[in-house]
Amino acid sequence: MKNVIKLRKGLDINLKGTACKGTISSLKSGEYALVPDSFCGVTPKIVVHEGDKVKAGEPLFVSKKYPEVKFASPVSGTVETILRGERRKILYVKVKADEEQQFLDFGSKDVNSLDAESVKKALLDAGIFGYIKQLPYAVSTTPDTDPKAIFVSAFRDMPLASDFEVELEGNEKDFQTGLNALSKIQKTYLGISSSQTAKALVTAENVEINIFKGKCPAGNVGVQVNHVCPVNKGEVVWTVDPAHVIIIGRLFNTGKVDLRRVIAVAGSEIKEPSYVEALIGTPLSVVLDGKLAKEDHIRIINGNPLTGKKTTMEDYIGAATSEVTVIPEGDNVDELLGWILPRTKEFSTSRSYFSWLFGKREYNLDARIKGGERHMIMSGEYDKVLPMDIYGEYLIKAIIAGDIDKMELLGIYEVSPEDFALAEFVDSSKLELQRIVREGLDMLRKENA
Repeated sequence: MKNVIKLRKGLDINLKGTACKGTISSLKSGEYALVPDSFCGVTPKIVVHEGDKVKAGEPLFVSKKYPEVKFASPVSGTVETILRGERRKILYVKVKADEEQQFLDFGSKDVNSLDAESVKKALLDAGIFGYIKQLPYAVSTTPDTDPKAIFVSAFRDMPLASDFEVELEGNEKDFQTGLNALSKIQKTYLGISSSQTAKALVTAENVEINIFKGKCPAGNVGVQVNHVCPVNKGEVVWTVDPAHVIIIGRLFNTGKVDLRRVIAVAGSEIKEPSYVEALIGTPLSVVLDGKLAKEDHIRIINGNPLTGKKTTMEDYIGAATSEVTVIPEGDNVDELLGWILPRTKEFSTSRSYFSWLFGKREYNLDARIKGGERHMIMSGEYDKVLPMDIYGEYLIKAIIAGDIDKMELLGIYEVSPEDFALAEFVDSSKLELQRIVREGLDMLRKENA
């Protein structure tokens, strides 16, 4: 029997430009790049040189602290550029793709005949172990961790987020194989939405299925962990993106590292919001080619508007990118007495505008903050949209103060930056809550190292 968990707190933001289901076009590029920053918590060490020939599945870099954790090339070809930034930080490793792709063959395996160590070894050898994240700290996990559970959230409910059921279509076998592999390591929980009907989700085997009913951020894996198996000090929980579960399944079914995934290209500044199939590392210039409604006064986001990263056409699809969104920048807007007008087309959580009288509708919001950063206002705003058993405002204050003892007591081990995305959206103080939480987690990880 499936567990049904109802969440009362949260907020759905219905933005214009949601990707439409339909024909999924497959994108190809002459070059691809793997970005180390996609793997939070990993200090990369390059294991190739410019001019080297690599096959798809061969490592481009490894974790400096854990060299057995490799990160595989998405394509076969020639290493074209290793770009470094300040203090020689590795920004990306670019590979010029071959016309005919060659894959490193790791051999197909029957997951049912493997034990936990064999599964972990297969993921390490293939360079995809680093795609698994962990709580606490919300970073890429390491081989020496012993998780008490593994969580997969198969639905996304952030604004303009992609629909995983679209990505799942045609990949059901690989998804189940990936779940089987994870379940060999530790008990695995699959979180789904009450509105999802895909057979591969509602009848998934070898996992405990939890059905979540509620508003965003019910799809956040951190929220699901908090309600099913909370993390205490000294404990570790692994979390895996559902798209990465498919990649893991492909490895065991085919013996190849196939980093294809379906990406939503969405937002009000996209001509026809839709889905595309692309490899991790595909340039955004290829993803957005011919899709922009206009070229200026726009914000390109690698991810969704709440948790994504502001970027440019020179960036690449990251390991965790499930959507690329484009919204108005708002830097050319000139509103005379805008704050005094009724504003029937603007979104407000406090009903400051009259738009709430028109019921559910799509909003075309821009990237403006509409206010400056100020002292933190203890108004209870976070609690209204944070469906977790923590005191969000007090936790943020403890992080700002650098009080590690209070951070631990207030539940920092259970959270990740994305859990505070909605709180950041409604925050009257205009604080960068996700950045603050990230800094707090990094501080704690350094102290506990």
